[in-house]
Amino acid sequence: MQPTLVAVAHGSRDPRALGSVRALLDRVRELRPRLDVRLGHIELNRPLLDETLAGATGSAVLVPLLLSRGHHVKRDLPAAAARADHLRTRVAAPLGPHPLLVEALYERLLEASWVPGTAVVLAAAGSRDRDAADDTRRTAALLSERLGGVPVVAAYASAAAPGVPDALRALAAHGHHRTAVASYFTAPGRFAAQSAAAAPGPAAAPLGDHPALARLVLLRYDEVLARRRTPLELATA
Repeated sequence: MQPTLVAVAHGSRDPRALGSVRALLDRVRELRPRLDVRLGHIELNRPLLDETLAGATGSAVLVPLLLSRGHHVKRDLPAAAARADHLRTRVAAPLGPHPLLVEALYERLLEASWVPGTAVVLAAAGSRDRDAADDTRRTAALLSERLGGVPVVAAYASAAAPGVPDALRALAAHGHHRTAVASYFTAPGRFAAQSAAAAPGPAAAPLGDHPALARLVLLRYDEVLARRRTPLELATA
């Protein structure tokens, strides 16, 4: 049997977030109907990840619905996998950076009536983790390429600099007064709403259940199955 795909969402107090994540996983199931796909949250929403793992059997691949490396990917997910000692569990890479994410960001901007040539702020949640910041900046560079070379500046709603308003002011100082905001969030929430509200130009919707995101979830799952197990994974299997 194929390992269970456990999609790991952060969790949010926004009532729209859970529906958005469930819609994304429905797309994943449509792409691979025979695969057991389950949802677990790090916090704030049920089912929590520990609850989901407790109900699984055999083996599982944890696919973080997170867009960069950071504390949750490096610490929380491996810790949850270790607690589920009845399972053979492996953890996939976060969703970003990846060209499929860039395609989803591009199409969300078009849906928001982005005009070619308009500068963009890539609004992300933010993290103090250096790798997470590097991943977000890499996505900003890839998005700039996809948009034909227009300026794309990574900015953050919390925990990191520059903040979204600061990035918008910096671009305005260079003549970009109708800057668009690309929402680098998988689901609606407070940070996504704050970032969109700051936009002087078009504000894209979160990635949500975009088809490219569903394909990327399965790609991360398949990458884990294709790679050889590390010594630590073999020791805990």
